[in-house]
Amino acid sequence: MPGGKFKGRQMNSNRSQNKSLGIVGFGAFGQLAAFHLGQHFEISAYDPSADVAKVAKKLGVRLSSMHSVSQSDVVLISAPVASFERVVSEIAVACKPGALIVDVGSVKVVPSEIMRRRLPNHVDIIATHPLFGPQSAATGIKGLKIAVCPIQGRQHARLAAFLRKTLGLTVIITTPEDHDQEAAVVQGLTHLIAKVLLRMGPLPTRMTTKSFDLLSEAISMVQHDAPEVFEAIEKANPYAETVRRQFFDLAASLSVELEAAID
Repeated sequence: MPGGKFKGRQMNSNRSQNKSLGIVGFGAFGQLAAFHLGQHFEISAYDPSADVAKVAKKLGVRLSSMHSVSQSDVVLISAPVASFERVVSEIAVACKPGALIVDVGSVKVVPSEIMRRRLPNHVDIIATHPLFGPQSAATGIKGLKIAVCPIQGRQHARLAAFLRKTLGLTVIITTPEDHDQEAAVVQGLTHLIAKVLLRMGPLPTRMTTKSFDLLSEAISMVQHDAPEVFEAIEKANPYAETVRRQFFDLAASLSVELEAAID
């Protein structure tokens, strides 16, 4: 999988006839996307890091400029929230009429607002969140979930059909607001608990229960995520703070109850 571990594979002989896909941000998820979409699109990618050249070559992905990549039929934005508005602004001046602009970030309200405000009216915009990453997709993506938020245009139905029928994903059509409300609990608490338990480590590995093994497995799926992923989940999601405060308040309340019972 990502990080230089992709195996060589035979490319689609009709690839030159496929639509073009430009990936902006060729990190771990951009590479994962290229791995699964390589037989369906002619892929180019932009990333300021020189470290991605080797894996790009293995995947048959052409590295190019931001301007060139932004002129693709489909532009996939895999950039951190911190640089998202700047990236979208650069795409806006180069993207062609009728193009489909898709983002894959962990939060949806803020990126959706930026794309709606910055991108021209002549493109379609869909905010998505693949509810998996390189770790959870290590054995394949069939059956995994992806949230799809239509923002502008009508191509969301076609995209959803492609994701469902061709890639085998479970598609959840939702809004940016509903997504972030649920993600604040689903992702926010998972990453938060993982951070706390990792700081308590090393965790036991010998006398463990099935439930603890499952908890350890959940931690292992997120502990190697880039720091900006945790930052986005906990700080860029407008609903995360409320969930986080509720969790800590309830934990503190439970601690008080336990201390009272001991006394």
